[in-house]
Amino acid sequence: MDNIVHIWNNVKDPFNLTKISMNIATANSSTLPTWFIPHGAGPCFFMDWNPPKTWDAMAQYLRQLPNSLPRMPKAIVMVSAHWLEPVIRITSHPRPNLIYDYSGFPKHTYDLQYPAPGDPTLARKIVDLLAQQGITAEEDPQRGFDHGMFIPMMLMFPEADIPVVQLSLNSNLDPQTHLEIGKALASLRDEGILMIGSGMSFHNMRGYGKPSFTPISLEFDKWLTQTIESDPDIRNKELINWGTVPFANQCHPPHEEEHLLPLMVVAGAAMHDQGAKVFTDCVLETWISGFTFGGGID
Repeated sequence: MDNIVHIWNNVKDPFNLTKISMNIATANSSTLPTWFIPHGAGPCFFMDWNPPKTWDAMAQYLRQLPNSLPRMPKAIVMVSAHWLEPVIRITSHPRPNLIYDYSGFPKHTYDLQYPAPGDPTLARKIVDLLAQQGITAEEDPQRGFDHGMFIPMMLMFPEADIPVVQLSLNSNLDPQTHLEIGKALASLRDEGILMIGSGMSFHNMRGYGKPSFTPISLEFDKWLTQTIESDPDIRNKELINWGTVPFANQCHPPHEEEHLLPLMVVAGAAMHDQGAKVFTDCVLETWISGFTFGGGID
């Protein structure tokens, strides 16, 4: 299994990002793609783990992913699985602090820093765009960045020089609600703003590390990949009904599906752009994938 899991560590451009980047160059480079990324477990990329290479492939993927962009974004809208509110909220502080919302990890992981600026003007624009589609949202001048934001961002954009606003999920956990949120914000992509959904394609704390969940997670991953890579209209209809597919509730238990919902937001923001799987790995006996939408994918 170890040879299968980490085989791409020895392959040049293992995630095919060069092809994506080349396609972007010939596509409409004024529109940025949207991403759904796995953010790992707590501060996993910045500490020792057993086995030591558990998170290596995912970390490599996150470091390489910005190479697929036609240009660096002017700002980033991050949708993290770790912020749920009954009404959508958007960080609006010009210098958000960090929220170390994990526990039981080594002391040094609570000293990690990611001093990216916020963007109050963008936060206000997001509120307005959502309001235009009948979606209530509020600015939050107090809330900081949680680890679903700053841990993967430390790998993808380590300079921390791109303004970021974080967008909450709606605690109703409704997939259509989140697709509509993404659609309402799709125009931001034409303004050089990158939208990232940060979660996990498999997230069942009772399943990690159990070999019995390997085939379960693989079957769900196959369905998810087929859905993401299908016609966008079919894709969105299937995503709305994701909970009815085989093994769905074993991969994302009922009322605990927050790690899948950032995918709905970025799929909605993709509008009619094609989706593709650009990363997969078997981590802790479960298959976990990353997806991108738009950017010249064929």
